[in-house]
Amino acid sequence: MNGNSAIRQFHRWTSIVFMVAVIFNTVMLVLGRQATWVGLTALFPLILLMITGLYMFALPYLAKSRTPSPARDAA
Repeated sequence: MNGNSAIRQFHRWTSIVFMVAVIFNTVMLVLGRQATWVGLTALFPLILLMITGLYMFALPYLAKSRTPSPARDAA
């Protein structure tokens, strides 16, 4: 497994953790047991999702800048 597929797999599993945290937050809200720590349970996976998502979003642009274009080779 190379680095990019490991990041994608980590992103997938983190999204599952985030979904469970949001469901837990919603259930606690409906039961009336809302606390600050319950609201923050989804924050950590959300930050990880943002970081890995931005990395995967930037991958095609980084790959374009690393591969030489035919116009540069001809010059």
